[in-house]
Amino acid sequence: MKARVIAVAWWLLVAAALLLAPLALRDRLPDPLATHWGAAGSAPDGSSSFTGHLITVEILWTALWLVMFVLGRRGRHLRAARVTSWSCLIGLGVLLLGVNASTLAVNLDAATWHDALLPGWHVPAALGATVVAMAVAGYAGRGPADEPSAPVQAPPRLKLRRGQRAVWVSRVVNRWLLAAVVLIGAGTVVAATLQLGGIAPEIPLPGILPGAVILLLAGLASMAVSVTVSDTGIRIGFGPFGWPARKIALSAVESAWAEERHPADSGGWGFRGLPGNATIMLRGGECLVLRYRSGGRLAISIDDAERGASLVNALIAERVRT
Repeated sequence: MKARVIAVAWWLLVAAALLLAPLALRDRLPDPLATHWGAAGSAPDGSSSFTGHLITVEILWTALWLVMFVLGRRGRHLRAARVTSWSCLIGLGVLLLGVNASTLAVNLDAATWHDALLPGWHVPAALGATVVAMAVAGYAGRGPADEPSAPVQAPPRLKLRRGQRAVWVSRVVNRWLLAAVVLIGAGTVVAATLQLGGIAPEIPLPGILPGAVILLLAGLASMAVSVTVSDTGIRIGFGPFGWPARKIALSAVESAWAEERHPADSGGWGFRGLPGNATIMLRGGECLVLRYRSGGRLAISIDDAERGASLVNALIAERVRT
């Protein structure tokens, strides 16, 4: 409860400062405001209306706060997650306050936004304050040490009769990524239709298309994962068609088990970690964990993970017997 109160109070404090400071200086600021610079000391190359600037920074801060707050609540039982969430929560607020203060300072009493030059020390000062705030917040919010892990239980094992064959298949789809893929695809088609049809020739289709294709391919590859366990090995398929796929030989796996994991435990959604200790996280909850004979681990968020783990262990035991 105390942590939630502090987090909400921090959001209110930063949101109020981002709103009230520009309003207090409204009569001394040009409209539009200079909001982007190519390099310190150079003339601005981007601007925004006064109202647009206020709305943008408030939405940005609220969105960032919500993400960090949710991740922090999900991982509050782990010290590493608490340190990360508090560091980012406080640090992002300080960074936005610093950027906003710099923007107001250089625009103050300027005749137009073209006259708002950015001093060279503003960026290092904002970044330095952010680093200090992150370090202090992470240390203050670290909380107690993690509780010792529960005793490791024997991995589940399905009982197979000699010569019996079995296959386990499961699949998970991230509906948010699916919706994003649909929206990106639909938006790209609409933009191309308007531009090629001459309705909106000003749409920069050559600039939009490569980025849209990359986003579509990345979204398709990460929106779904399927796992198949059989006596030929473990196959992990990506995307709606299960391709591309990764094949893991049973001889490379020591054991398997089911485990509850959440994005905050793994550092977020998607493909997290490094080879040898990685997680394929599409949704929080039940995960199939494979421990390699080399000592590494791979966790996959998948439904009915315990049954899949029991078959993996049974097939490994069968290979040992033969």
